[in-house]
Formats: sequence, C-alpha cells, structure tokens
Amino acid sequence: MGWAGQALEILALMFVWLLGLAVLAAVIMFVIDRTQTEDAVRRNYPVIGRFRKLFTTLGEFFRQYFFAMDREELPFNRAQRDWVSRAAKGSSNTVAFGSTRNLAVPGTPIFVNAAFPPLDDQFASTDPMTIGPGARAPYVAKSIFNISGMSYGALSKPAVRALSLGAKEAGIWINTGEGGLSPYHLEGKPDVVFQIGTANYGVCDENGRLSEERLQNVAAIPEVKMFELKLAQGAKPGKGGILPAEKVSAEIAEIRGIPAGKASISPNRIRGVDDWQQLLDLICHIREVTGKPVGFKTVVGSTEPLRDLFALIAERGADCAPDFITIDGGEGGTGAAPMPLIDLVGMPIREALPKISALRDEFGLKDRIRIIASGKLVNPGDVAWALAAGADFVTSARGFMFSLGCIQALKCNKNTCPTGITTHDPHLQRGLVPEDKYKKVAQYAKGIIKEVETIAHSVGVSEPRKIRRHHVRLVMPDGSSRRMNEIFPNQASGPRES
Repeated sequence: MGWAGQALEILALMFVWLLGLAVLAAVIMFVIDRTQTEDAVRRNYPVIGRFRKLFTTLGEFFRQYFFAMDREELPFNRAQRDWVSRAAKGSSNTVAFGSTRNLAVPGTPIFVNAAFPPLDDQFASTDPMTIGPGARAPYVAKSIFNISGMSYGALSKPAVRALSLGAKEAGIWINTGEGGLSPYHLEGKPDVVFQIGTANYGVCDENGRLSEERLQNVAAIPEVKMFELKLAQGAKPGKGGILPAEKVSAEIAEIRGIPAGKASISPNRIRGVDDWQQLLDLICHIREVTGKPVGFKTVVGSTEPLRDLFALIAERGADCAPDFITIDGGEGGTGAAPMPLIDLVGMPIREALPKISALRDEFGLKDRIRIIASGKLVNPGDVAWALAAGADFVTSARGFMFSLGCIQALKCNKNTCPTGITTHDPHLQRGLVPEDKYKKVAQYAKGIIKEVETIAHSVGVSEPRKIRRHHVRLVMPDGSSRRMNEIFPNQASGPRES
C-alpha cells in the first residue's frame, strides 16, 4: 500500500473516531437535557433545543454587522460609531451622495444656517472658561468637550492610561469616576476632575466617612482641578455604583479602600445628605477644605427639585452655590445597572438640559454656576445642540470608549470585553496599546471640537458657545419644525411642574 492509501486509511479512522465522539456527545447531551428541569425547551427537545440559546447569542452579533441599517442600532448606531472611528484615526469625515439620517423623526435638531456666515478670517476657537471664581484655586477650563466619569475598575489599566495621555494631548479634562484617583489617571498629567461617589472611594476613612485629611491630600495634587459629588448617574438614578467581584483586584481595592475580591456596591445616595441644605453645606465644606471648585452630578426626574435648589441658593447667597452642575440624561450608560433603571428612570438629556439651564438663568446664576451636559453626546451635532440648549461644557464617556476601539460588544459587566477596555483579564488587555490609542483619544476630541466650530460658523456665530436656541429647529410629530427657543424658552415660565 502506498503512502496515499495509508493517508486515506488514517483519515478514515479519524473520521470514524470523530463521528463516534459526536454520537457519544449527543447521547450524553440527550440524557442531560431530558433529565434537567431548568429549561423546558431543552427538556422537550433534547439536543436540538440547545440551538435556541446559540442562535439567541449569535443574533446580537448578526444584527450588528449584517442586518441593522446604519441608523437603526441601539444604544449607538453604526453611523455614530463610524464617525468616532474616523475622527479617532484622523481620517476625513466627509461623506458622499447624501445623509442617511431620517430628518422626519420628532425631536431631530436642525441647525439654522445663516444667510451670510462669518468669513474664514472671522472664525474663532472657543475661549477658556473659569469655573469656581470664588474658590481659592479657580479652574480655567480650556475645552468645551471633555472626558466624563469612568472609574479605574470599570475600565482597565491600559484604557485609563490611554485616556490620561490623550486628555493631555488634546488639552481636555478627565473625570476619575467614583472609583478614586489611580496612578494611571495621572500618567499623562492632564487636568483631572475627582469624582466623589456615594461610597467616598479614595477620600474615605476606615469607617467609610469623608476624610478631610484625604481630601487635602488629593487636592494637593496639582493635576486635580475640581471635585464632583455624584448624586445620581444617568443609567442608574437612585442606585450606587456596581463593580463585580471579579474586577476588584488588590490594586483596585487599595485605591478605593475596600476588600479585594468582593463586589463593590456603593450606597444609593450620599449618607447624611437628606436635602438641598445639607448638600450645599457639604459643597461649601469640601470647597473650604480643598480650595478647589466643587459641583455635583445628577439626573433630572422633574424640574421642581432643582427650582427649590436655586431658590435656596438665592436665599443663602451665591457664595454657597455649587460651582457647576453636571446634568446626566436618563439615556446615560454604565458598566452594570438594573435594566428597569436603564430603560425607565430619568429625564432624557434632550428635555432636561434646556429646562435646567433656563431655571439657572431665571435665578440669575448663569455666571455663577456652570452647566456640564452628559448622556449619549458623542457626535458634533450632539455637542452643538447641548451648547445651544444652555450647556457650558459637554462630557462624554462612551464616545471616548469608541475612540479606544470599543465595538459595543455589551460585555462591560462580564470582565470579557474583547477590546480590553472594560476587562481585567491580562490576555484581553494586551489588545489595547495605550501608546497607540492615546493618539486616537486626542484626535477624536480635536475632531469633535473642530466640527462643532464648523457648525457654529454655519449658523453665523464666531465660536461654539455663541450658538443659541434660536439657531436650532426641532422636528415636530407632523413633520414641520419649530425653533428650540419657542419650545424651551430661555427663561422658565408657566405653571410649576410637578
């Protein structure tokens, strides 16, 4: 028998052996499926019932890459993600033939182009803006677009390093998120906003209470420019941070001041702060201890509570006011949150921002309290709309995750992120190279700012913060459009909202 015959014999034996293994596996699965009591489909249809789970799992993948149109996916569609990808690479973001966006969807913003826009030599970049003029160390913020709160723990070490280096390159700030200040946030020496969550991670004593000593130590770091109290987050208002046990390494536990290997569950709100009076007292206390501007982040459920806050500030005096308020929309994202909170709780940023900025202006606090908009604002049109609606700054988390290479795999809570962004698996983290990704972070931020400036130029103003509500029209259910200042007047008026 020649070598060809021997090879065929070996292949035949291998085929029979593999076929036997397949039959044995099918028999074992048949017995398991028929005897288990957890899954009715598998019990009634042994072996073949397993394909349902397989196809359900793969369906998410196929919809994303093959079946969904450019503007159909949620939470972010392919057109949005592709814009970020091109900007992060420094590629041209011009497109051909026409828009794929359906301009008949109610609420769609349409910018009002000027008949005679400024000439190129009359076009200016946005000036820096001071936050906390009454603090001992006010912060002069250079950029209108910055990195929102994402903690080390929720994000991986290389992801935080890339964001830090990119923030410095682009001249923007980075918010630490509620997980405390890690060495990786400081690696690029960017401007840093230290977020104090409901568990006081990074600035707590051994009993979990806010520590003046640790506040002073953090404030002494020159890169730390502001402190942000997190009252609520868009994806989970009324629920504290959730970091699964598998993500709580020894290093993360040390930074946060918690036990390693145990799930990190923050309280659902700040203990000891039961009303606006106590919140303002706490803000004044932190500002006095640190000397830095202090504000808070929240999700709007109704404008009435914020009206009470502004009325209280008017009564107590502007010196006690927060230096900024970050408004997060109910459509905001996170690594892990209960679905009912993600889906059903909190006013969308498109409604909350114009209402709250109008309230601030009604009480004469426009120059005292800066408003930062957050919540699914990842493209130039989103940022320009937010500035028109009354924001002084815009921050994004998921936009910058896309710039790092996020593919919206929706695995943030499972420690299996395939791009290395939200996992602490060293094998998966190897795919994210900070020395390359930080450039994309910076290019994305610069790309956003450049195109927001282009929109400003088109509507007839010299720089983005001069965009006003009358420069935007919102599509109505009947297909017509109305100016945003007619729908959301610049000054709050009418009956009090319940």
